[in-house]
Amino acid sequence: MSALGTVVRSGVGRRRVQALVIGLATMMAVAASVLGGTLLEVSGAPFDDAFARQHGAHLSVQIDADKARAGQLSTSAHAEGVGGAAGPFRTATVLPKPDGSGPGWPMTVVGRGGPGRDVDALALLDGRWPTRSGELVLSADSWLIPELGTKLTFPALSGGPALTVVGVARSVTQTADAWVVPSQMPALTAPGSGGYQMLYRFAHAGTAAQITAGGKAVTGALPPGAAVGEQSWLTVRKTAERDTALYVPFLIAFGALGLVMSVLIVGNVVASAVGTGTRRIGILKAIGFTPAQVVRAYVGQALIPAAVGTALGVLAGHLLALPVLAGTEEVYGTSSLSVAPRVDLSVIAGVLGLVAATAWASAGRAGRLRTADALAAGRNASAGRGRWAVLLAGRLPLPQPVSLGLARPFARPARALAMGTAVLFGAVAVTFTVGMGASLGLVMKAKAHAAADVVVPAPPPDFGPGGPGPAKRPRADPAAVATAIGAAAGTGKYYSAATVRAAVAGLTGTIDVTAFTGDASWGGYTMVSGRWIDKPGEAVVPSPFLAATGTRVGDTLTLNGLAEPVAVRIVGEVLDPRNDGMQVFTDATSLTAAHPDLTDSSHHIAVASGTDVPAYVDALNKDLAPLGATARAGGLSAGGDMVVTLNALSAILTLMLVAVAALGVLNGVLLDTRERIRELGVHKALGMTPRQTIAMVLTSVVVTGLSAGALGVPLGVALHGWVMPAMGDSVGLRLPDSVMAVYHGAQLLPLALGGLLIATLGALLPAGWAARARTATALRTE
Repeated sequence: MSALGTVVRSGVGRRRVQALVIGLATMMAVAASVLGGTLLEVSGAPFDDAFARQHGAHLSVQIDADKARAGQLSTSAHAEGVGGAAGPFRTATVLPKPDGSGPGWPMTVVGRGGPGRDVDALALLDGRWPTRSGELVLSADSWLIPELGTKLTFPALSGGPALTVVGVARSVTQTADAWVVPSQMPALTAPGSGGYQMLYRFAHAGTAAQITAGGKAVTGALPPGAAVGEQSWLTVRKTAERDTALYVPFLIAFGALGLVMSVLIVGNVVASAVGTGTRRIGILKAIGFTPAQVVRAYVGQALIPAAVGTALGVLAGHLLALPVLAGTEEVYGTSSLSVAPRVDLSVIAGVLGLVAATAWASAGRAGRLRTADALAAGRNASAGRGRWAVLLAGRLPLPQPVSLGLARPFARPARALAMGTAVLFGAVAVTFTVGMGASLGLVMKAKAHAAADVVVPAPPPDFGPGGPGPAKRPRADPAAVATAIGAAAGTGKYYSAATVRAAVAGLTGTIDVTAFTGDASWGGYTMVSGRWIDKPGEAVVPSPFLAATGTRVGDTLTLNGLAEPVAVRIVGEVLDPRNDGMQVFTDATSLTAAHPDLTDSSHHIAVASGTDVPAYVDALNKDLAPLGATARAGGLSAGGDMVVTLNALSAILTLMLVAVAALGVLNGVLLDTRERIRELGVHKALGMTPRQTIAMVLTSVVVTGLSAGALGVPLGVALHGWVMPAMGDSVGLRLPDSVMAVYHGAQLLPLALGGLLIATLGALLPAGWAARARTATALRTE
């Protein structure tokens, strides 16, 4: 081994604590960076690849057939900014009945002569394209099981047409649920219904503003009021990325904290090694080491533990990515998603390069030292540094060891600042994690709508002939159940909710429409903007629905696929992440004509004050048993897998940051204690007990810990205020103030004291070492 290698190896062996601090800090930064980079890589890659391969439509527009003719629609293909167009295609919203099953859900059918090529080229996954009437290609994203040979009938249409599934295809932007030859469309279109579909590709379509501009250009070329719905490719892309994009903002935050902490800790450790090893540097230069070799020696001492930490961080990043990637496999034909090698290489090169640059800058002083000056340099700090703090602390009515400890940070302000910065990042991480957990809990509460004390669930789904399970029993009459609830002793307020499926112009597939009987405003529905439903004909919808349909509070939308179209006015925006936010909440009276038999109702009850819930449930079930219904106590169920994973990841990364912060304090206090070993020997000779020695060392980090904690809390709150809206935006949700305002005065004080706790934990080991040091040994130390 070369002389330089020997120096590097011996330096790492002597500074085991410092090597551990560098390794753990690097591991944390690398793990978060690998995980965040992987999610950024896989979140958009499958969709982007499929979109480019299939020449996906940047914008699909649904057009009212009564307000525009096919010839008028073709002219919109020449509007400004349009790079390509397909259509017009006839469309219809139909209600199919699959073989041997109960009623189906609405679906959008489009008449196309072929899968296309230049705009929205459909990927044929199985079977063939229809060649005549009576045949149909089913979308792989449809609610129906895509099985060749399935017979679909449409009893609500004149003549009861029947179609056979001959193929399965996928539109990357989900432009329809099924496709037929154009000659089939008249039989699938009820009188006075149906429309056209136009698909566009724009020269510039990378942002929502560009899509909006393109949409205005093409709709401006259409007759006024002809466009009744549209869907942007960005909306579909965001839905495809939703499972992984949620993690990215908070991983970026933790990765940034880890990288900055790594830089600070590496710089502090190397600078401290240079400062405490001045005499050793002089010896190395005296025996022939050049300034560049001395600098490389200290850089090597930082790179070795950093390399080990990087390797462990890459492994940890891969392991942490497994539960996240498990939910995103088989997306657009992609399976077995894994960490891309280029992510690993980029993170490894970036982190090690950053460590090397930081260590080189900190070790530069070692190369500039003159040999004679280095050999003559002593180890102790200047006697006059921080003397004013010692005099001031001595005037306080405190024990002498405590006064000496409080004044110590001012003797080494740079080292105290480095320790304080490490504690600061730990306090920021803890504050942010506590807030994120509270906000996610409120989101899950809004998702569950669990404000009711007692719930009578809706009956299980009717699988129809051939379905699983025993013979069907009569379904409970909602009116009879409501009567029993109203007559029960202890009932406070209650409402019922029934869910049906409907289609909305511009959206492919169906959405859930929840219709309420009674006032449901108290049922745990968190409003983002607007107000709750007051009367029939009004609706509230989640944020993703507004984004997908291009509507706003105050607009009117039409629900199709029922017995007749239903127009409702949007009066509020509600926080509800279920079903990707594709839901509509309205009053049951709004659906009376279009769906008069809302039988699959759930009932939600708030008991009167002072009522025992278990006793109420037992008494109510006696009345409900003859009706075929059962009540149970309400309450919030456990969060979903995604929330559990988010909380687990944030807890792991926070613990790593806190451990790094505590080790940073340990490193600083250990260096300070070793520098002061002779001073400690004098104190011990004058009668300082081991307990007083521990008190002095622990007190030396009190000011640093309190200051870092006091600053870390507002910074953690600010980080929460940036990351949580970004996480909501990644899944298309706007978070109301009630979800963001989770920090309270009684909670902030313990969080601020967390900095003191981290600093104290880091100082415990050096304090114990100082207490055990023998007086004679300490006095002999030079």
